[in-house]
Amino acid sequence: MDAVDRQILAELQKDGRLTVTELAARVRLSLSPCHRRLRELERGGAIRGYRALVDAEAVGLTFESLVFVTMRQEDRDTVAAFEEALADIPQVLQAQRLFGDPDYLLRIVSEDLRAFQRLYDERLATLPGVQRLSSTLVMKHVVGERSLPL
Repeated sequence: MDAVDRQILAELQKDGRLTVTELAARVRLSLSPCHRRLRELERGGAIRGYRALVDAEAVGLTFESLVFVTMRQEDRDTVAAFEEALADIPQVLQAQRLFGDPDYLLRIVSEDLRAFQRLYDERLATLPGVQRLSSTLVMKHVVGERSLPL
């Protein structure tokens, strides 16, 4: 990956809806080489996909929480079952496995406190291998979804 590839990625992070013509102009390449580089970045996995960033509040998801998960057991099968079950919960926007305690950090959205409580009691607390859940509420986003520093 060279400086031109990084510039292509930076431009697409700013605006993923750029046409190849617009992208080529921004990175000062002719259309064909720009298109070739773009396809190679996609094939190589540097570009994982394209999507719209949807405002959670605008679609009624006004309650956000961070949930810390401590596992009772961390054998391979339990971890795999936990992670597979977690992937099936659409309200879980992000999940990271951590070193140390707690074992996981989950970012969750829901309509309101009542919906979060239902999700917590019926889905999260029943996930395989969970010993303890601890949650905190997000008051405000200080740094939003930002582009990778290229």
